[in-house]
Amino acid sequence: MNELILAIESSCDETSVAVIKNGDTILSNIVASQIKSHQRFGGVVPEVASRHHVEQITICIEDALTEAQVAPNELSAVAVTYGPGLVGALLIGLSAAKAFAWAHDLPLLPVNHMAGHIYAARFVQPLVFPLLALLVSGGHTELVYMVEDGSFEIIGETRDDAAGEAYDKIGRVLGLPYPSGKEIDRLAHIGQDTYHFPRAMIYEDNYDFSFSGLKSAFINHVHNAEQRGETLVPEDLAASFQASVVEVLVTKTIRACQSFPVQQLIVAGGVAANQGLREALAEAMLEYPEIDLLIPPLRLCGDNAAMIGAYAHIALQKQRIGTLALNADPSVSFMHRQN
Repeated sequence: MNELILAIESSCDETSVAVIKNGDTILSNIVASQIKSHQRFGGVVPEVASRHHVEQITICIEDALTEAQVAPNELSAVAVTYGPGLVGALLIGLSAAKAFAWAHDLPLLPVNHMAGHIYAARFVQPLVFPLLALLVSGGHTELVYMVEDGSFEIIGETRDDAAGEAYDKIGRVLGLPYPSGKEIDRLAHIGQDTYHFPRAMIYEDNYDFSFSGLKSAFINHVHNAEQRGETLVPEDLAASFQASVVEVLVTKTIRACQSFPVQQLIVAGGVAANQGLREALAEAMLEYPEIDLLIPPLRLCGDNAAMIGAYAHIALQKQRIGTLALNADPSVSFMHRQN
């Protein structure tokens, strides 16, 4: 008998519902984006996001079941993101998931949003342990070591801005519309690294990251040039910024691959869609043919419910079942490795 999981994701500004078969087959993956609503504000406004989730959630559930050609009585469980994310947005998805699970007498599976990003790679090929995951998104930059399914240890993380957060802030300085990561990546492929911004913490004996110094160096360089009446080349600014981010991410990740007995390297999260990062890691990993590089397709790098359903398959196997008292945990994180 096939396992069918209805998965719900509402942690930020995408309302998404999917139906996943046996943890690795997408029967439907409905995503209602709110980008146009938030563009005029230059970033996500939590209250606006929550209102959109209220409007879209039941429609997305109906569409996901219809596209998958699955009836509620055929489902094995309901999975939902409970954190991290915006608390109001999370509560909309949680309320819908709990109501649906209660109405149809189905198990409720709480899923960590970041675990979902990692398990999006499961749609590419099965995970092989031990593995290392580089999580790069708007709110997180982490290196996560996994010895088995459902076991997550943070061995390195950002001490300030996440990589995606730095992209958004730099995009505002360049006058780019939100979200600006894709456009910065495009400009970077046209320009050259002529400004040579700092590579923070790249030589430190740890796996942590820092991007606030890079952000400050970029902003100061632009402001100083404006005061002197100098004209800067946007393509070169983008290329110089991205070169710094990518070099630090790749250098730290490769160092971790050398130190831990990993068989796979997964790159996950919204910034995993960045072509500069994909190309640099693919080139660097050519020296380590014993380690498989797994990067989800672009459509599964952003927030989506399919990835939530992929991890929910493991949660159901391990009987990590929640109750109707399940609440949002906007700051939930993986455990840190004990040195």
